Amino acid sequence: MSSEGHRMDPEDWDAFRASLHATLDRCIDHVQDARSRPWQPVPDDFDRAIAITDSPRDVLTDLTDTILPTSTGNTHPAFFGWVHGTGQATGLAAELVAAAMNSNCGGRDHGAIRIEQEVIRWLCATAGLPQDASGVLTTGTSQATIYALSAARVAAFGAGIRETGIAGLPPLRVYVAQGAHSCMRQAMQVLGHGSDSVQTVALTNGAMDTQALAAQIDRDIAAGIHPLAIVGTAGSVNTGTYDDFRALADLAQTHGTWLHIDAAFGYWSRLAEAPWRHLSDGMELANSIALDAHKWLGVQYDCGACLMRSSAVHRATFADRAEYLTQQREGLAAGTWWPTDYGTELSRGFRALKLWTALQTHGSAKIGQVITDNCKQAALMGALVDASPHLTLAAPVVSNLCVFTPKKGDAAQIAAALQISGEVVFSTTTLDGQTCLRAAIVNHRTTSDTIHAAIAAVERLIDAEV
Repeated sequence: MSSEGHRMDPEDWDAFRASLHATLDRCIDHVQDARSRPWQPVPDDFDRAIAITDSPRDVLTDLTDTILPTSTGNTHPAFFGWVHGTGQATGLAAELVAAAMNSNCGGRDHGAIRIEQEVIRWLCATAGLPQDASGVLTTGTSQATIYALSAARVAAFGAGIRETGIAGLPPLRVYVAQGAHSCMRQAMQVLGHGSDSVQTVALTNGAMDTQALAAQIDRDIAAGIHPLAIVGTAGSVNTGTYDDFRALADLAQTHGTWLHIDAAFGYWSRLAEAPWRHLSDGMELANSIALDAHKWLGVQYDCGACLMRSSAVHRATFADRAEYLTQQREGLAAGTWWPTDYGTELSRGFRALKLWTALQTHGSAKIGQVITDNCKQAALMGALVDASPHLTLAAPVVSNLCVFTPKKGDAAQIAAALQISGEVVFSTTTLDGQTCLRAAIVNHRTTSDTIHAAIAAVERLIDAEV
């Protein structure tokens, strides 16, 4: 073998193997001990320690000693901030194998592509979409929303706009409930229509007011504005509420409007026990669904998906093969399903493997039990808040979110103090002009004891202020 040239493989594979085994052990320890590893502020000397220099070194010790301890803390059972998934132990193996394979999942015929295709089949079936439905894995719901609204535009005006552009289109409108995720506005900005094309619709009983929506659509049509899409929410970011998807589907059908469902975390309630399972009834009527596997299911970041009822519309929105991507009858360039035909990416990682691993390891029944547990824990937190002389519920507990306010003290300061102490991570939100503590429970490690301790910690801080 020629020794000419330069390479980046280890010079001593045996030494690398031993070091990597030690690194893996440290990672397993980190996950196994998640209950004793809350978020902590990044050390003062961290930036100096990670500064990139021109002096190469063995970084495996840096990975475990310097970088590993500075995680977001979302693996801890008392991390309720935002909607951060907790990760799974099997994800370590999936990510290791995916890294070793280093597959480009834009297309061609190899194992990673078939894993992704199978995962999409399972997701579509669980959503209740027809057998010929389509989908592709994404970085998350924000990217999936851009894909979905792109497809809505093609469905409304034809694939020719991919060449002619949007200059000749009428003004468009996308309808979202008050409190919907900001990715709707960002998607319409990226698509060139501007965030003013997003119309917020008032809530009634925590869900989009369908009468107000119908009236708004009628006004827009009269004004020459095309109703491009209605966006239903499965699990609102503020309070965990679900829209009435059947009512939205009826309106969408009446006006020939696309129905998209933002199910970033709420998709997984499809597997829960009653009554939470029925929160997503009607999801199967959607034209597109955006979801995240890295939230409530808890696979490692990042892993989202965009599902679409019409495979033909999905492909017509994105497929554009260059000559060097010509599909062949056999060999590596064969294969009937190339993900690049269903999104904007050609160079794509093997994110399907960690999702496949999670689904195959646990199965629908066990996943559903975890989802149900989290909903019961949110209900327990709501009951503890109701019983507390220091706290007030800001909204009814519908699914896995509990939002409440302290009767004394500042909610943001309470949240920060508890984060720094390592006891519990709440995030904050604003409801009816009031800053609230918000708990989004998406952690398979959380128990009822965790909930009792979290509320006790809040009460202790308030007691100290009184």
